[in-house]
Amino acid sequence: MTVSQSYDFDLFVIGAGSAGVRASRMAAALNKKVAVAESNYYGGTCVNVGCVPKKLFMYGSEFAQMSHEAKGYGFDMSIDKFDWNTLRDNKTKEIERLNGIYQRLLDNAGVTSIWGHAELVGANSIKVNDQIYTAEKILLATGGWPSKLPIPGGELAINSNEFFYLDDLPKSAVVVGSGYIAVEFAGILNGLGVETYIASRSGKLLRGFDESTRQFAEKEILKKGITLIPAQPSAIISGNAGKQIEFEDQKAVTADLIINATGRTPNIERLGLETLNIALDDKGYIKVSDQYETSAQNVFAIGDLIDTPQLTPVALAEAMTFLQQQYHDNPSKLDYSNIATAVFCQPNLATVGLTEEQAVEQGIDIEVYESEFRALKLTLTESDERTYMKLIVNKADDKVIGAHMVGEHSAEIMQGVAIAIKAGATKAVFDSTIGIHPSAAEEFVTKRTPRQ
Repeated sequence: MTVSQSYDFDLFVIGAGSAGVRASRMAAALNKKVAVAESNYYGGTCVNVGCVPKKLFMYGSEFAQMSHEAKGYGFDMSIDKFDWNTLRDNKTKEIERLNGIYQRLLDNAGVTSIWGHAELVGANSIKVNDQIYTAEKILLATGGWPSKLPIPGGELAINSNEFFYLDDLPKSAVVVGSGYIAVEFAGILNGLGVETYIASRSGKLLRGFDESTRQFAEKEILKKGITLIPAQPSAIISGNAGKQIEFEDQKAVTADLIINATGRTPNIERLGLETLNIALDDKGYIKVSDQYETSAQNVFAIGDLIDTPQLTPVALAEAMTFLQQQYHDNPSKLDYSNIATAVFCQPNLATVGLTEEQAVEQGIDIEVYESEFRALKLTLTESDERTYMKLIVNKADDKVIGAHMVGEHSAEIMQGVAIAIKAGATKAVFDSTIGIHPSAAEEFVTKRTPRQ
């Protein structure tokens, strides 16, 4: 293993989340001397307080609905008891197992792991636990942190990180926010039998997604029993009966638990950015070039610190692109187009490519194909949940430039559709593809009539 002359390390990574671990491991595999510093948990947001525990909780919250659906198939699966501690603690055991895997990945790759808070203290210098380390290149990958609720009593609300470790399941809860974190948490709580409210300043859920898809998802989410409060919170007051959250329209709701799920911000506190005058953009993200260079020489940033899609696969791709650029003399930048994503609300929403609104804004002459139906699985049940699918096609070249779905397994289905769209498939290719029958997925290759 080589190391640049006069430096302790070739690469020093601050943050052992998805981006940091991938960059560290792969750099070490290139015979670079690498260190990574971490002060919260190995694996970052996704493993500890994001994608993984959230989806485990979602799975748990779906069993009550499954029990109702089972009746139509002749099974009596009545559920009269749910033990929150079992779900929470089993989830925690799995997360701890994954923490250990990440630690071993770093150890086996020959990466030096340093436990403690790291901050920039000068050019090519980092301080951890009162010890100074030097490195030829420094990579910032500290991820995001839940935003605070800037209202009187806002500290009485828990954040999205704390939700995964609640001592007790509340009987009632208000989720503040309208984005994917908020609707996912609301769905989990509602599915577990909690009286659930979701407070949206705009009165809408999932703004920014394709509008007709968003509207369909909102309708399906709310008809499961979640109450939408279309108002901005103004204060939270603690009382004997619980916590009272007040709204700007003068209304108020009392609940056992209030969760702030209004988003996440770059985790840059005490990182030492001011020491090197590292510039931020107007949203508070670290400014970077296409090569992930910050305004300070030899300091780079990737993942949720920069203004790119806050998704684990994106962070991993940025880490690999950074390594290609720095150690393989490959200046190619990462292609952020046609990134598939999913919201694990209930039912799930998945999407790839352009929304209808984006296509129109770009002046593209489009055709829209859409369908709505009740899934075959539900036809023997009393469930009225419906599925929605949508394709957006560029008339000029017949290419499919957007796909959107609300329904069970939409994330699994959309991954395959994303490959086709990334490859430049036309609507004719979709039409000539023979579907798998009976399945919801076949609907994507059987749409023949555009919306008028």
